[in-house]
Amino acid sequence: MFALFQRPRTVPDDHPAFAGLPIRHILTRDARSRAAVHLRGDFAAGRMPLVCVPGYHRNMSDFSGFAEHFRRMGPGDWPLVLVDLPGRGRADDCARLADYNSLADAADIADILAALGIGKAILLGQGHGGQVAMALAAAHPLLVGGTILLDAGPVTDSRGIVRSRNNLNHVAGLRGQNAIAGFRRMLGGDHPGLPDAVLDALALRTHYFDKRGRPHPLFDTGLIELLKDFSFDDVMVAQWPLYDALACAPLLLLRTQLTDQVRRETFEEMMRRRPDAQALVIAGQGSPALFDQSAETEAVWAFVAAAGKLRQAA
Repeated sequence: MFALFQRPRTVPDDHPAFAGLPIRHILTRDARSRAAVHLRGDFAAGRMPLVCVPGYHRNMSDFSGFAEHFRRMGPGDWPLVLVDLPGRGRADDCARLADYNSLADAADIADILAALGIGKAILLGQGHGGQVAMALAAAHPLLVGGTILLDAGPVTDSRGIVRSRNNLNHVAGLRGQNAIAGFRRMLGGDHPGLPDAVLDALALRTHYFDKRGRPHPLFDTGLIELLKDFSFDDVMVAQWPLYDALACAPLLLLRTQLTDQVRRETFEEMMRRRPDAQALVIAGQGSPALFDQSAETEAVWAFVAAAGKLRQAA
């Protein structure tokens, strides 16, 4: 339970990472916290919306570039939903730390779909967002018309969890130019060769800086507190039954070449278990995927279009 007088988390109204991403809030299952969604496209055209669910502590800004590429590649009015789950971005924080888990997040996605009048959707889940998509398919298979897993699978690499936790704890204690340099080092490992200006923009997807140069997270720090007991050599329990639940619909598997969230052998086993699934490795980058290359956006668009046709033929 949170401290009784804990200061509410705030997000600057003019934060640049959210430019062009107006939101509406949707009340979730416990009636104490709201998710945030950004909608674009024509939801009355009978197409299955593409719902983008970001990583564990991340928010919809990770899909801002993808949304623009996707709009230009296919019909510009294809319905698209970008989500901030509770505790992330511009959503409300959960009242209890115990509510931060993939099952609860899947229930929130189901509530979001119901509130938007969406009976079936294609889920694009990155990292933790992919685990949420699997949990949703297990609990509500009729809601899922297709799934795209990006750096996500039934076995999460503990190395990625520990590295992310340690990095976030480290930058939290930095100030001014030291903080900027810390973010550049942290992000440069996943995105080698990017200019500093691009790395600085990536940092603003998860933090904002106050007038004194102090970074403030765009997520509930309780999310990181929940990771405190993980170690590099922990062996995570495989959740293959959740992955098998995705058999209810077509599947696209994406993995960034440098990710430490899903091991290559796990990705290969995922492909082996679903020989009908399409698969693509995004070269030269790690998590979060930048969606700045045409190949991955084209693959997503082709998958979404094909899944939509399958629904119309059903």
